[in-house]
Amino acid sequence: MSSESSKKRKPKVIRSDGAPAEGKRNRSDTEQEGKYYSEEAEVDLRDPGRDYELYKYTCQELQRLMAEIQDLKSRGGKDAAVEIEDRRIQSCVHFMTLKKLNRLAHIRLKKGRDQTHEAKQKVDAYHLQLQNLLYEVMHLQKEITKCLEFKSKHEEIDLVSLEEFYKEAPPDISKAEVTMGDPHQQTLARLDWELEQRKRLAEKYRECLSNKEKILKEIEVKKEYLSSLQPRLNSIMQASLPVQEYLFMPFDQAHKQYETARHLPPPLYVLFVQATAYGQACDKTLSVAIEGSVDEAKALFKPPEDSQDDESDSDAEEEQTTKRRRPTLGVQLDDKRKEMLKRHPLSVMLDLKCKDDSVLHLTFYYLMNLNIMTVKAKVTTATELITPISAGDLLSPDSVLSCLYPGDHGKKTPNPANQYQFDKVGILTLRDYVLDLGHPYLWVQKLGGLHFPKEQPQHTVIADHSLSASHMETTMKLLKTRVQSRLALHKQFASLEHGIVPVTSDCQYLFPAKVVSRLVKWVTIAHEDYTELHFTKDIVEAGLAGDTNLYYMALVERGTESDACSSPSSGKGCHSQDVKYRTLLPLYSPCTHLGGIESCDSSQLSWHLIGQGFLLEPPRCCLWCCHPAPALAAKLQAAVVLNPGYSSIPPIFQLCLNWKGEKTNNNDDNIRAMESEVNVCYKELCGPRPGHQLLTNQLQRLCVLLDVYLETESHDDSVEGPKEFPQEKMCLRLFRGPSRMKPFKYNHPQGFFSHR
Repeated sequence: MSSESSKKRKPKVIRSDGAPAEGKRNRSDTEQEGKYYSEEAEVDLRDPGRDYELYKYTCQELQRLMAEIQDLKSRGGKDAAVEIEDRRIQSCVHFMTLKKLNRLAHIRLKKGRDQTHEAKQKVDAYHLQLQNLLYEVMHLQKEITKCLEFKSKHEEIDLVSLEEFYKEAPPDISKAEVTMGDPHQQTLARLDWELEQRKRLAEKYRECLSNKEKILKEIEVKKEYLSSLQPRLNSIMQASLPVQEYLFMPFDQAHKQYETARHLPPPLYVLFVQATAYGQACDKTLSVAIEGSVDEAKALFKPPEDSQDDESDSDAEEEQTTKRRRPTLGVQLDDKRKEMLKRHPLSVMLDLKCKDDSVLHLTFYYLMNLNIMTVKAKVTTATELITPISAGDLLSPDSVLSCLYPGDHGKKTPNPANQYQFDKVGILTLRDYVLDLGHPYLWVQKLGGLHFPKEQPQHTVIADHSLSASHMETTMKLLKTRVQSRLALHKQFASLEHGIVPVTSDCQYLFPAKVVSRLVKWVTIAHEDYTELHFTKDIVEAGLAGDTNLYYMALVERGTESDACSSPSSGKGCHSQDVKYRTLLPLYSPCTHLGGIESCDSSQLSWHLIGQGFLLEPPRCCLWCCHPAPALAAKLQAAVVLNPGYSSIPPIFQLCLNWKGEKTNNNDDNIRAMESEVNVCYKELCGPRPGHQLLTNQLQRLCVLLDVYLETESHDDSVEGPKEFPQEKMCLRLFRGPSRMKPFKYNHPQGFFSHR
């Protein structure tokens, strides 16, 4: 029976009648007949051990009675029923005893559980008290740790040193007799002294603020005065414009330029400032100007307006009304390339004037996304030039500034970071865009103050004024020298194409008076054609034939039919196309060429030709009268490599002589010596500075060398008749050494040739 059922059961009334002998109550119990009693209270009075013995006794009696009933039923008899009934009543009494013992056992179990529960509650209460105490201990330990680790604000204050404190602090604050032995009091005294000092400084700070306000008021008054002065100054500047123009002092124009320069990107601004300073200090003819749209430059620095919502609404409406086709991948790449190669709206233009009134126009641009500068060049002259065929690339904007510094051809970007940007948009190299964008020469970057180190690349390159200033003067001089040399070559090529080698009067002493060989051809050739020539392999293999050089082919001849003297009436003599630089050579001529002169009168001949404007040495009568057959033509081909840095870098000549076979430096030592005379000993041919006559002097030296080569050839005695090329040059010694080297060195004061 459960504890709940035992609680709900009503207490029973136990009467004395019918109870067994062991269950009978004494008289005191019988006196309480008719009253209620509680089994819970009885449990406290009864001994559990005796109840257990009673339980075992009752079970044994039940077994005995059951066995007797079984025995009586098995024997049968007339009196057995009475005995069976008697034993049945005894068994019921024993069953009642077992039930009571069962109830008592349940009551004891319930009380045991209740007692156990009460003990558990006490244990839980004690455990809770223990946890609270442990938490309080931990909290106290944390508080102790905080107190130990506490850092006061005064530790962050930079207090004065102890020596200074005891020296400057008054005695009522320092209290040396107290603070010397007590660190705490000492710290408090130092803090009091710090507070006192800060109060003084705060008072001084307030005084300074009041002075500052007074000064600000004065500044405002002066600003108002200056603002009222600006309109007056503007009116004065407008009135002084005619005076500025008359005195060539454009202050107003310069002011506008400086206002526009504020919108230039840093590299172009550095170039503008340094070029202007250089022009004012060193070159008054240098003109600096800014071109482009200022409004577009201002728009680059304006923040985008907050109109994203409006744009999204308009886009949604357009998508609903019309269906747009998405751009293809190629169109997107083209747009990205254009954006990457976008130039700044403003550019700086320099006009560099030379002595002959020619002007080099330089326009500098800045590529914003690539962070590099480019330049475009154009050359204009005071008079219109007749451009020869061979001078087509001399003043070309694509090549006029090439290799101004060695190796700087301007075909690739100087910024190493650009290659990674090109890979994203599919640009292989900048070479394909230089015609539109300009050339990114290294000297252009330096003029803009940009420097891109290769060993230690920088993330951002900042324009440097000192870098621009250090290269400005040298670069301007090189630019002037380049223009002057190209214009000099331009004029020389016009004469060379007509077979005239112009030799100035300052350089005539470098050559003999009589030069028979003549230039018959001067043409330009391509780089590929030059590399395919069999006698230029040495130059190509040495790496001296770069694609930035200019290549030409010269042909020098002697001994053709045209060597004969033309008639005096024509105004030209043999081997003479330029009266100023040539000397007529009377090698051979029919007498009929002298305008009907039948006899060989040297005085008449000399007088007649001098009258035509030519100089003639005394002729040999045998040469004018015997009418010899013309000699075989000796043709000397000269492949010329002209470096863009001419004339500081001399041209290179490679020779091939076609006369009695083909002769080059590989099979003829004298041809090699002729090349050495032109290429190695070029300093003798530079002439007066700046040496722009070097090329023409080298060509004239080639004509002289060909004369020496042909005239010093040994004559075959078995062949009758005069020598094919009679010797007219004075030579101290015709041959030297086992290789029979010829005398190619000309000694101009004495007029003879010797060996080196």
